[in-house]
Amino acid sequence: MSANVAERVFDEGEVVGVLTTEPLGRLLDYKAPEGGCGTGDFVEVPLGPRRVLGVVWGKGEGRWDPAKVRPIARVLDARPMRAELRAFLTRAADYTLTPWPAMLRLATRAPGLFAPPSMRKVYRLAGPVPNTLTEARSRVVDALRDFAGAAATLGEVAEAAACGAGVVKGLVKLGVVAEEEAPKDVPYPRLNPLGLKRLEGDQVAAGDALVHAAAAGDYQCFLLKGVTGSGKTEVYLEAVAECLRQGRQALVLLPEIALTADFLNRVQDRFGARPGEWHSGVTQTERRRLWKMCAEGGVELVVGARSALFLPFRDLGLIVVDEEHDTSYKQEEGVLYNARDMAVLRASICGCPVVLSSATPSLESWANAEAGKYTRLDLGSRFGVADLPAMKAIDMRAESLPANRWISPTLAQGVQARLARGEQVLLFLNRRGFAPVTVCRACGAQVGCDHCDARMVEHRFLKRLVCHQCGATKPVPVACPSCGVEGRMAAVGPGVERLAEEVAERFPEARVAVLSSDLFGSARALKAQIEDIAAGAADIIIGTQIVAKGHNFPLLTLVGVIDADLGLQGSDLRAAERTFQLMRQVAGRAGRAEKPGEAWLQTHQPEHPVIRAILGGDEESFWRAEAAERRAAGVPPYGRMAGIILSGPDLVQVFDLGGELARRAEPLTRAGAEVFGPAPAPIARVRGRHRVRLLVKAPKGVVLQPALADWVAQVKIPPQVRIALDIDPQSFF
Repeated sequence: MSANVAERVFDEGEVVGVLTTEPLGRLLDYKAPEGGCGTGDFVEVPLGPRRVLGVVWGKGEGRWDPAKVRPIARVLDARPMRAELRAFLTRAADYTLTPWPAMLRLATRAPGLFAPPSMRKVYRLAGPVPNTLTEARSRVVDALRDFAGAAATLGEVAEAAACGAGVVKGLVKLGVVAEEEAPKDVPYPRLNPLGLKRLEGDQVAAGDALVHAAAAGDYQCFLLKGVTGSGKTEVYLEAVAECLRQGRQALVLLPEIALTADFLNRVQDRFGARPGEWHSGVTQTERRRLWKMCAEGGVELVVGARSALFLPFRDLGLIVVDEEHDTSYKQEEGVLYNARDMAVLRASICGCPVVLSSATPSLESWANAEAGKYTRLDLGSRFGVADLPAMKAIDMRAESLPANRWISPTLAQGVQARLARGEQVLLFLNRRGFAPVTVCRACGAQVGCDHCDARMVEHRFLKRLVCHQCGATKPVPVACPSCGVEGRMAAVGPGVERLAEEVAERFPEARVAVLSSDLFGSARALKAQIEDIAAGAADIIIGTQIVAKGHNFPLLTLVGVIDADLGLQGSDLRAAERTFQLMRQVAGRAGRAEKPGEAWLQTHQPEHPVIRAILGGDEESFWRAEAAERRAAGVPPYGRMAGIILSGPDLVQVFDLGGELARRAEPLTRAGAEVFGPAPAPIARVRGRHRVRLLVKAPKGVVLQPALADWVAQVKIPPQVRIALDIDPQSFF
C-alpha cells in the first residue's frame, strides 16, 4: 500500500473492508452506515454478539451474499487513520510476519479512545477585581493574569499562587474567578524553536546537516556517532527545532524510561515547555490525551519508548532513535520487532529524516553507514571542558581477593581516594539481586524455578528467590529441596545487592545508592532516585546496565567495572559487540563535568581482544574486525537470519512439530536458505512450557518472509502449541 493513495469515501450501503483488533487475520466486509464513511475511519462493528473496534481499510471483497453483510454500527469521533500509518502497519506486519490485527492493536493502545470526551474544572479571571484583597487572593489574581487568559486547573492555579485551593474557591464565590467545565484532552503547550544554539566544534557541522535535512523534509537516514558526553542530544535537538519551525511533529525514542527525566529537563531548557511523554510510567489519562493530540496536531514533540512509533501523528517530520544500539528497542514478546529498524521504515514512508544516535552504534548501523546507505556524522570530542575518561584494566589474576569479596584492593584504593575528595564512584555489575545461584553444600543441588529451566536468583531485599524468566518467587529454603539437609544452603556469586553489602562494610561512612530496575516500585521512583544522585545525594552508586544509558552525574569521576568478563561468556554472535558497547557506555559516565574521570575494569582476561579494544579506544578497528568475522560467517548484518521458537506443555509434541518443519524445508531451500534444528532452546522451559528452537540462515539478498510463510503454512499447529517467528533475532534464548 502506498502512503500516497487517495482516501476514498463510501456511500451508505457500499461494502467496505474493515480491519479489526480481533485476532482473525483478515479484513471483514461490512456495509457503510447511514451518512457513509471514509478510508481510515475508526468504526465500531458487530462481530457475533459483540461490538469491536475497527478501521475502514478500503473497498470490501464483496464475496459474501449482500443480504448477510452487516452494517457498521457507527463511525467513531476520532481523526481517521492516515494512509501513511496504514501503510506503515501493513509493511511492518509483512516484514515481521505479524497478523494485521496485532499491528492495529499496537496503534490503538490507549484507554477510552472513543468514549465521550471527559471533562475537568478550569479557572480563569471573570469579573472586576476588588481594590481590597488579601495577599493570598492577590497572588491568585496575579497568577491567572500570568496565564494570559488561558484557563488553568485548580491545582495549577494554587501552585502558581502558592496558596491553598480554598483561596481560589473563595474568589469563585466573589465572582472574581470563573469555574468552567473544559475537555481533559487539551493540546500541549507550544514549544519555542527559536532558542539559542549551544553548539561548538564538530557539533556545528553535524547540526547544520541535520537542520538542512529537517528543512528539506525528505527521507534520509543519519548515523550520529559521538563519544559519550560529546553533545549528541544538543545536535539533534537543533533538527527538532527546525522540524517545529516547519510546522511538523517530531518523535524522539529513548530506550529506557529512566532516561526521560534528564532529557525532559533539557527539552524544557531548549524549547521553554515540556513535550508529550509516552511510556509505561505515564497515566492512562495522559496516554489517551497524547494519542488524540498526535492525531489532531496538538503536540509538537513526543518523547517515548519503542511503542511511541505507532502513534497516529498528523504530520511526522523527524524521528530520532537515541542510543540506537540498545537491546531495549527489540520487542521480544507478542509482536516481535526492532524499533530502530521500524523507525527507519516509518521515516521512509513519511518522507522525513531519521537520526540514529549512539556513542557505540550497532554493527548493523555501522555497516549501513560504511555501505553509504546512511550518512554518518561524527562527534569526536566531549562538549565543553570535559575530557574522555582514562581507561585501565585491573588484572584479577594478580589481585589478592578473600572469599566473598569482589572489590579488588586496587579498586578499593581508588574508591577511597575519590571519597576523600568528595567525588562520586560508580561500581557496575550487570547482575540483579543478591546472588545468581543458591546451592546446597551437602549435595551440590542448585535451586531452580519450578516452571522454568532456570536457576532462581536470591533477592535479599525481598527475602525471596526470584525467577528472572517468569517472575515466580519462593522463600529462600532452610533445608535443601533435593536432599533435605538443613543449614547448608549457600548463596554463590555476586549481584548488586551483595555488592552493596560489601560496600557498606568496607566504606561505612559512604552514602550508597543501588540502581537496579527491580528495586523500584514505579518508573517515577526510579527517575526521582536518579535525579537525587545527580544532585550529589550518594557517594557510591551501585548499578546494573540501567546506569550505562545516558545519565549525567556531574560529580562522578571513577567507574569500577566489577566483572568485565561477564558478557563474554556464551555463544551469542553479538556477545563481543554488546560487551564492547556496554563497557564503553558505562565508562562514559565518568568525568562528564570539570573533573577528569577514570574507568577501571576488573578482568581475568586483560589480553582478550574485546578488552584490549575497550581499553585502546580504537573503535573503528574493533568494528572492522567484528565485521570481518560476521562477513566470513555469513551472519547479520552480512546475512539474513530468522529464529523460530515452538513452545507447548508437551515436550514430545513440540519436538515432533519441529522435526516435521525441518523435514519439510523445501520452500526455504528453494529460496537459498538453510534450516538448523530443531534443538532445545537455551532456556528450554519457561512458565511450564517446553521450548524448541529452529534457526533459518540465508544470504543477505534473500527475501525470507514469503518463504517462511509458505514453510510454516505446510504444517498444522496443534491447539496448545505456539509458534513465534523472529525476523532478525537479537538474542537466541
